[in-house]
This record gives sequence, C-alpha cells and structure tokens, in this order.
Amino acid sequence: QVQLVESGGGLVQAGDSLRLSCAVSGRTSILYGMGWFRQAPGKEREIVAAVNWSGMSTNYADSVKGRFTISIDNAKNTVDLQMNSLKLEDTAVYYCAAKASRTGNYMFWGQGTQVTVSS
Repeated sequence: QVQLVESGGGLVQAGDSLRLSCAVSGRTSILYGMGWFRQAPGKEREIVAAVNWSGMSTNYADSVKGRFTISIDNAKNTVDLQMNSLKLEDTAVYYCAAKASRTGNYMFWGQGTQVTVSS
C-alpha cells in the first residue's frame, strides 16, 4: 500500500503564493506518477497537475498553467505544488494522488488540505 499525507494549505489573499507538499510512504516502487487534484464546493474534482515518478514529465490544467508548478523529490518521497498568483477561483480542497501505471486510475489518495483564497 501507499500512504499520502498533504500539508501546506491555508488562507491567503489573491495574488499570494502557497506551497503544498505531499509526503509519500509505503510501496513507492510500484508508483508510476503523482497528481494534485482539487475540489471546490459544488464542483467536481479536477486534476490540477501531474508528474511522473522520475519528474521528467509534467502536465497542467489550463487554468493553472504558468502559475502552478509540480515537482517531485525522489530522495525525500515528496511531491510539491507551488502555487503562485493565486486567484479566488483556486479556493478548494487539494488532494494528492498516486497511480501505478501511465494509463491507470489514481488509486491512492491523501486526505486533502484546504486552500482558501480571499480578496
């Protein structure tokens, strides 16, 4: 099994930056990639950013391109999401997730961390 624990959420103002971190433990050898998702009230969960375990390939939702950066530290088994120029619409619960294959579903999830952006 794989365990994921997010940290770093909080209340910030529009335009501020915030860094989320996901600590990954357990059978990390089975993992293909990691993702950060978010879910705002009344909305479906959406993927924000993804990275493969080597860190060589990243993908971003159009809404966060140029503002968010996902990174992975294989030595520390952490996956970070640097969020800059935060907007009100970035307010959501952010989840870290892991998948075991390129085409498979994300099968391991963290408990989520709240990010609230105020005006």
